Amino acid sequence: MAESIRIFAPATVANVACGFDIFGLAVDNPGDEVVLTKRDDDQIVITEITGDEGKLTKDPEKNTVSVPILRYLEKLGIKQGFDIKLHKKMPLGSGLGSSSASSVAGVFGANKLLGEPMATGELLPFSMEGERVACGAAHADNVAPALLGGFVIIRSYEPLDFVKINTPENLYVSIVHPDIEVNTKDARIILKQEAILKKIIAQTGNVAGLVVGLMTDDYPLIGRSMTDYLIEPNRSILIPYFNEVKETAISNGALGASISGAGPSIFAFSEGKETAEKVGQAMKKVFNQGEIDTNLFVSKINQSGPRILD
Repeated sequence: MAESIRIFAPATVANVACGFDIFGLAVDNPGDEVVLTKRDDDQIVITEITGDEGKLTKDPEKNTVSVPILRYLEKLGIKQGFDIKLHKKMPLGSGLGSSSASSVAGVFGANKLLGEPMATGELLPFSMEGERVACGAAHADNVAPALLGGFVIIRSYEPLDFVKINTPENLYVSIVHPDIEVNTKDARIILKQEAILKKIIAQTGNVAGLVVGLMTDDYPLIGRSMTDYLIEPNRSILIPYFNEVKETAISNGALGASISGAGPSIFAFSEGKETAEKVGQAMKKVFNQGEIDTNLFVSKINQSGPRILD
């Protein structure tokens, strides 16, 4: 059995416009890499972190890469230590599931090194504990697609119930990450706790429409369903040029656009890679004209989730 493993876990887009806390999808890039090596004792030691500008703790009880491993080992009753190297390959606080990628890569790698005593889907509750460390809530809309790949619906949290659905082969995601910071906790505080019934009905219709559109390759229905009446109006005020970026994406051929997770990243759906590239460059240009640096990622929906690099 291997003594060491290197794992890639993908970035994710959560909420996906109308599906607050219930929709999430994985992308091909960016993502995090984690190297796990077995120890001769039962200690969990984070030996190296790169790409975080020194912001992340190496305390195993407080880092998202190690907490899921600790909870996983406790559940199994296994005394096994690991040295962990965490390589952050995406910006922190980007709205792209940075913490969930670390959580998934860690526990997925540990499970592989121990001979896979659990099925991949059974690792989700442990991955969610990493999210609890990151933002105070053990939500699954990032970790579920990072772990399972594809587009995932979180039907229920109590009990936890989730399903992965089919998506169109030619559906592409353009993601622009502006070099600004939006704290996830702040992005939750700004949300209104009450919603008008009329808006709830409209939102529910869009949730249903988006699911059907994805499963039936109905691109126009996907586009019509990507309106968020409840969350985006509040969170968008934290992102400079949001309305201009969204309008630009749609005018350049996107099916629709919205905030990725808590932001500040903005994503757009397009039919075909060529359109997605055009849309991404147009979105990027709006931020750049406002003197905000950006990163652009264009990807299909990643159907595989984490993968072993070596």
